[in-house]
Parts: sequence; structure tokens; C-alpha cells
Amino acid sequence: MVQNDATVEFDGEKLDIDGVRRVAEDRARAALDQSTLDRVRTSRQHFEDMVRRGVPVYGVTTGYGEMIYMLVGTSKEVELQTNLVRSHSAGVGPLFSEIEARAMVAARLNALAKGHSAVRPELLERLALYLNLGITPAIPEIGSLGASGDLAPLSHIATALIGEGYVLRGGERVETASVLREHGIEPLELRFKEGLALINGTSAMTGLGCLVLGHALNQIRQAEIVTALAVETLQGSLSPFQPEGHDLARPHRGQVDTAANLRALLAGTRLAVEHADLRDQAKQQQSGEVSRTDVWIQKAYTLRAIPQVVGAVRDTVYHAAQTVETELNSANDNPLFFEGREVFHGANFHGQPVAFVMDFTTVALTQLGVFSERRTNRLLNRYLSGLPEFLVASGEPGLNSGFAGAQYPATALVAENRTIGPASTQSIPSNGDNQDVVSMGLISARNARRVLSNNDYILAVEYLAAAQAVDVSGRYDGLSPAGRATYETVRALAPTVEHDRYMADDIERVAAALSRGEFLHVVQQAGIELR
Repeated sequence: MVQNDATVEFDGEKLDIDGVRRVAEDRARAALDQSTLDRVRTSRQHFEDMVRRGVPVYGVTTGYGEMIYMLVGTSKEVELQTNLVRSHSAGVGPLFSEIEARAMVAARLNALAKGHSAVRPELLERLALYLNLGITPAIPEIGSLGASGDLAPLSHIATALIGEGYVLRGGERVETASVLREHGIEPLELRFKEGLALINGTSAMTGLGCLVLGHALNQIRQAEIVTALAVETLQGSLSPFQPEGHDLARPHRGQVDTAANLRALLAGTRLAVEHADLRDQAKQQQSGEVSRTDVWIQKAYTLRAIPQVVGAVRDTVYHAAQTVETELNSANDNPLFFEGREVFHGANFHGQPVAFVMDFTTVALTQLGVFSERRTNRLLNRYLSGLPEFLVASGEPGLNSGFAGAQYPATALVAENRTIGPASTQSIPSNGDNQDVVSMGLISARNARRVLSNNDYILAVEYLAAAQAVDVSGRYDGLSPAGRATYETVRALAPTVEHDRYMADDIERVAAALSRGEFLHVVQQAGIELR
């Protein structure tokens, strides 16, 4: 396994989305310092002392539902925890990717590192070992209600720890036992509370949420990049991005940041209209010296309300990221133990906070796709852009369709995104009606992931259309440094459409580049740092 030399510390307090991504995507090493292990060990000792004194503890001296189970140290200890894990390993459907599964393992490791779950340090060390060796549980996507935690997906993680079930190798599942034998690893025996602590938490929705939100912010930046190219090529106005209208007049953080990014991306343009020129344009139009398009174009919200709309998408992702990072550094199983205090029998496993913000993210990303598709429509419509219809370069619009067909998948995906409703309102009671209101938080995270992926295609069409608009307008020389870098990157992936050709491959290549964040890297290499 290829592993990054970098290290990410897991202490239950300071892990962030970037840290999860570095472990999950870049294979950074998961590390546990001695103070964290000591804290976890103390929690376990405190728990065992309480149980020996006969203090009632859910899942130990009292059971799941109405059943009564044995105390620590009896012959049933391992059997109970093993049965719990096996019985809840009931996920179905496609498997999460290796990166997604690693993010979930990382999230569970950090929750247990908080030190209130009363597990042995060996359990944390085994999770870290799996991450560092690349032993990744095979986790089905479907089965979590997000209420008593992500029981099904986390059970598949726990199953891999005890040497059962499956792990991923090359994207395919293989039996865990055979992989452990290859590494000379003995399966872990779960002691009292440990099976429950592993599966009773929100780490599947939180781990996936970290990946979605990290990529969402990069997608927003790349939406701003292509927006700037479209504004330039359509010879739009710089006025809507002036700092005064945002920093002073309406200082929502996302709005301020998006406006600042547009100013940075458009710096050096010789195409977009300076604010001071607008009065002159109006006078020229009255005298018939400029076309109606030059002023009419500024009335479109997809060009004028970019900071307000894309900035609101940003604010949604900022809020969601804050919530998910709080959850990432939370003890979210049950019960929880605090030295010198009563045992906490509560419901920190309930995923409602994460479910809400991931649904909100789905809504916001849907609007980002809408904004992109509508701007693509403007580029293709000669009455709105002043450019050849459907950006046909050949001069034969009747013979060539240009980008008419390429717009269809963007429009279809906008419609598809709109069908993806909030999952957090879809509670269905379960488990004998004990779980009478559930969060469906993992479904919310999967929905957001789906919209994020769809948006890569929607934005890919806009990138291709904007680059084609540069070609048919002959305005390349007037582009800003960011605009030229963006245009050249598109052209390295897909040549100008001189005559009708097979378009699907072009869209796929640009969408894949977007998913990798390539356009963001390109403008950074051009010396432009985006917020």
C-alpha cells in the first residue's frame, strides 16, 4: 500500500475535515499519542470498577431491549459483543468506496479517542493499524437509519476487526480472515461495551459528510472559476463584485468570499467592463453606438447575483462543515462515562444535526447546478450572448448543432437533482418502535454526494461552452491570467468544436478533471489564491 509520510493525530478533540481527507484520500498515517491512550485506559478502568460495584449499565448489566446480560469477566462477555456485531452486519446494496470506508473508520477512531466510551486502548490501536496497513472494511451503503447511530455500516467495520466479513482489495471484497493471515494479525476479541461502542455512533454519516463537504467547497471554487471565464467572454460588468457592496453593505461571509474570488479571477481582464465605464455605455447606447446586448447582459442574475447566490451556497457549506467537525470530535455512543459523575444514558448516537446540514448541503449544491446550467443556456442563446447560436464555429448553424446536444445532460441533471428531497424528514419508526424518530443521516450524506457528482457534469458543460465561446468570439487575447489558464486547461482536455462530433467523451474528461480539483490547481499555479 502506498502511504503518505504525513501523520494525522487522533485525540478526539482537534480532528478536522482536512485531516479526515488526508487519511482517507492521501493515506496519511493515523497516530495516537500516549496521553490519548492513557485517557482511554482510565475510562475503561473506571467503567469496569462501576460494573463490579453493580452499577446498572445499559448493554452490560441491563440489556438491549428487555434482555439481561452477564457481567464483565463471565464466559458470555465476548459472545455477547460478537453476536451484537454479527446480527447488525446486515447492510445491503453497493459498497462504499475504499476512500469513503477509510473516512468512516477514521471518524469512528476519533470518536472513541474522546475517552468517554470505556473501550480498551487496544481497540483504538487496532483501528489505527487497519488504516495504516490499508485494511479497509467492505461497507454496504444501505441499512442505516442514523438513530441508534449508523448501526449497520459500523457493524461491518466491527466485523472486520473480529476477523469476519469482508474487506476491500482493488475495489472488490475479499474475506477478512485471509487478509489478516497475510499480515499475521490475530482477530480482535471484543469485551463488554466494545461492540456497542463500535456500532452505536454517527461515524458513517460523519465520515462521508467530511468527504462531501471537502469536495463541495472545491466545487464551489471551480464554479467561480468558470463563472469568471463566462463573465469575461460575455464582456460582463465588474460592478457586481465591488467590495463595498459586500464587505460594507451585506457582509455575509460566503458573499464576501465569492465576490473577492471573482475580483481575483477577473484581475487583468481586458474584456469585462469596469464600473466607471457603465455610465459611458449607457450614453453610447442612447446614441446607438453600442449593441443592446452590452447592457442587457447585466440584467441576468446568473451574471449579476453571483456573490449573493454562490455565496449563499458557500455559507451553507461553511455551516455544515462546522457542524460535521463538531460531530467528528464528539463522543456519540451510549452510555458514556465521566469520572466522578453519573453514567450518561442518553442519545448522542442520534444523527439529527448531521442529517439536517447534509440535507441543507443537498439543497445548496442543487442551486449551484441550476446557476451553472442557466449560464450555459445564456452562452448558447444568440439573443442573450451575441455569439453564434449554440456556439457553432463553422458558420453553418443549420448543418451543425454545436452545443445544442451538450446542454441536454446538464438540464437533465438539474432536474434530477431537484428530485432528491430531504431525507431527514423521512423518519420511519423501527426496532419495536423504540427508535420512533430516526434521522436518516447517512441517506442525507449519500444524497449530497449524488448531487455533488451530478454537478461535476453540469459544470463540465459550462466549462466546455465557455471555452468554445472564447473561440467563436475571438476574445482570447483579452482574457485575464486566470481566464487564459482556465481556457488552456479545457483545451488540453477537449479541442475546439469546429464541426459536430461525439461530445460525451469531452464532457466525461472535463467532469473527471473537476472531481480531481484540477481547475483549482491551475489557477493556484497562476498565482491566484481563492478563499
